[in-house]
Amino acid sequence: MYEPYTRQALPERYYRELLGTALCVFNANNAFIIENILRNDEKKAYTWFELIDKESGKLKGPIRDTISQKSDDIALKFDSIVEMRNRIIHSFQITSEDGTQMLATKTKINEGNIQFRITEDYLNTFIKANEDLAIALDTFRGENFPLCL
Repeated sequence: MYEPYTRQALPERYYRELLGTALCVFNANNAFIIENILRNDEKKAYTWFELIDKESGKLKGPIRDTISQKSDDIALKFDSIVEMRNRIIHSFQITSEDGTQMLATKTKINEGNIQFRITEDYLNTFIKANEDLAIALDTFRGENFPLCL
C-alpha cells in the first residue's frame, strides 16, 4: 500500500492504526508510571526530568523503590508490556506470503534465530494489556492518594 505522502511500501491502514494506537497507549502508561513513582517517592529521590529521560526498561529501579512497596502487580504488568513494546519498536518490515507489509523481529542467534511476526492479534493484545495497566495505575493512584476536598 502506498500513500500520497510516501512512495515506500506500507502495511495496510488498519495495521498502521493499531501501531499508532499501540505507541500512544504505551506512551500514556509510561507517563502514568512516572506520575505514580513521583506520588509514592517518600524520600523525594526522583524528579520528573530524571525519570522522563530514562528508557522505559530503566524505570524498574524507581518502580521497585516506590510502587512495588505497595503493589508488585503493576511492576509485573509494566515489565511485560515493555518487553512487548521492545518487539514492536525494534522490528523490521517484511513482505508476508500474501504480499502485505507487516513488522517482524527475530530471536537472537543463541535463542534459535526464529522470526516473530508482529500480527494484528499481537498489537491488540498489547493494547489490551496497556488498558489493564492503566486501570491498575488509576486504582493504585486512587487508593494511595484520595482527592482532597
